[in-house]
Amino acid sequence: MENLNDSKTLAIRIAKILDKKKAQQLRVLKVQDLTVLTDYFVIASGTSTTQVASLADEVQFQLSQEGIEPYHTEGFDSKNWILLDYSGVIVHIFVPGTRTYYDLEHLWADAETVDVSQWLEADEAGAQ
Repeated sequence: MENLNDSKTLAIRIAKILDKKKAQQLRVLKVQDLTVLTDYFVIASGTSTTQVASLADEVQFQLSQEGIEPYHTEGFDSKNWILLDYSGVIVHIFVPGTRTYYDLEHLWADAETVDVSQWLEADEAGAQ
């Protein structure tokens, strides 16, 4: 089993969960050198508020099965932008219009983008 106490490992695990649930525009940003808030942002979009809530619920469910609970959550009322704070990793799940409006990738343009494609592809290959 993976050591999910490591922020990068947790960010990759969350990206895998979101990818399996068909999240769109999945990005992982390494922000640890830019802020004391967290080490990584995982940013994704859903096609509707229903999918945004479903994506957030799945992340919480899967991680809770491994004993990991968020320290804080926001946005479950409107479901336009749901935030899950896992301390070392903060997950942002948006509907497309809200994601475009807040444009976190632009705000954190100095952050390193983590290429998770190799882990997602490896996960898909293992499932076949």
